[in-house]
Amino acid sequence: MKKLLAEFIGTMWLVLGGCGSAVLAAGVVIGGGAPIHIGIGLLGVSLAFGLTVVTGAYALGHISGGHFNPAVSLGLWAGGRFEGKNLLGYIGAQILGGAAGATILYLIVSSSPTFAGLGDAPGSFATNFYDANVYGVNFGLVGALVTEIVMTFMFLIVILGATHKNAAAGFGGMAIGLALVLIHLISIPVTNTSVNPARSISQALFVGGGALSQVWLFIVAPIVGALLAGFVYKFMAPNRDEA
Repeated sequence: MKKLLAEFIGTMWLVLGGCGSAVLAAGVVIGGGAPIHIGIGLLGVSLAFGLTVVTGAYALGHISGGHFNPAVSLGLWAGGRFEGKNLLGYIGAQILGGAAGATILYLIVSSSPTFAGLGDAPGSFATNFYDANVYGVNFGLVGALVTEIVMTFMFLIVILGATHKNAAAGFGGMAIGLALVLIHLISIPVTNTSVNPARSISQALFVGGGALSQVWLFIVAPIVGALLAGFVYKFMAPNRDEA
C-alpha cells in the first residue's frame, strides 16, 4: 500500500504540475492596450513536465521506484526490472492519481467567474490530439503514432539505462527528467505529448468528446514503445553487474 500510495501521489503531481502549467501558465497575458505575454510557453511547459519527474523521483522513488506512468511500469517489466504481479496495482494507482491531479486542476480552473466550461477543442485542458491544427501544423494519425511510440521507446531506454546497476549512482532522476523535457520539446506540436496513458486518460475524462474518442492512441502507442524498449534494452544490457 505504501508503494501504491507513492505512485498515486507521484502521478497526481505529474498531471497537476505538467498539465497544470499548460492550462494555467502557458499563455498568460497581462496589460490593457498593449498586452504583455508573460506565459511560460512551450519551453516552460516542457520544463514543468521534466521537473515533476525529477522532484517526484527523488521524493518518492525510494518507496515505489517512481514510475508514475503505466507505460514505464510495463517497460520495466519487459526489461526484467519489475515483477508482473505488481503491474495491475501500480497501473491502477497511476490512473487514479492522474485523475486526482486532473480533478484538482479542474477545481482551480472552474473557480474563475469567467469559466464557461472546458470546451471540446483539440488540446483543450491539455488533452492529447491528432489530426488537428493546434500549433500551426496538422499532423495525422500516422505521425502521432510514430511520435508517441518513438518518444516512449527512447524515454524507457533512458530510464532503463539511467537506473542500470552499472550506471552512475544518484543521477538517474535527473537524466530521466531531462529526457522528458526533450521529449516534450519535440512532440508537443504533434500530439501535446503523452508518453503516459495515465496523463492522457485523466485529461480526456474531463473534456470528453473528441479527446475521449482519440485517447486510445495515447494508451496503445506508449505501451507499444515501452514494451519494445524493455525487450531491446534487456537484450543489450541485462541488469547484472558485468558490463
